Amino acid sequence: MSDVRELYQEMILDHCRSPRNRRVPEGANCCATGNNPLCGDQLDVHLRMAGDRIAEIGFQGHGCAISTASASLMTESVRGKSRGEVEALFHRFHDLVTGKADPATAAAELGKLVVFGGVSEFPLRVKCATLAWHTLRAALEGEEDSVVSTE
Repeated sequence: MSDVRELYQEMILDHCRSPRNRRVPEGANCCATGNNPLCGDQLDVHLRMAGDRIAEIGFQGHGCAISTASASLMTESVRGKSRGEVEALFHRFHDLVTGKADPATAAAELGKLVVFGGVSEFPLRVKCATLAWHTLRAALEGEEDSVVSTE
């Protein structure tokens, strides 16, 4: 079990040090800003929608290792998905990080996102892990006000 935990920690650190999709996609037509005042995390999520699907996604901002890695892995996970698919993935991810889902059974549905299963042991870190996801939902809903993580 400790080998798996170390592998997960390595993946989170890798995505923190070298975040994927840290950019504004060309032709972005949706954007939202998210803040976690307790941790100081702030990020913008930028989308280029093609109909009901996310054609491109990127993020900018700063935050702790968990929020940066979560944003990075989220962008990889939702590209090409429909709004409905993103909403379903958000709920599965949220259940994982809040301890409502078993990481072993969630792995098939969440793929690499399962690395955040240990976050449920640290309730204050749930806000860090979910900030990008709440911000993504706000961008999809066209909300212009800043999202404040309230988990």
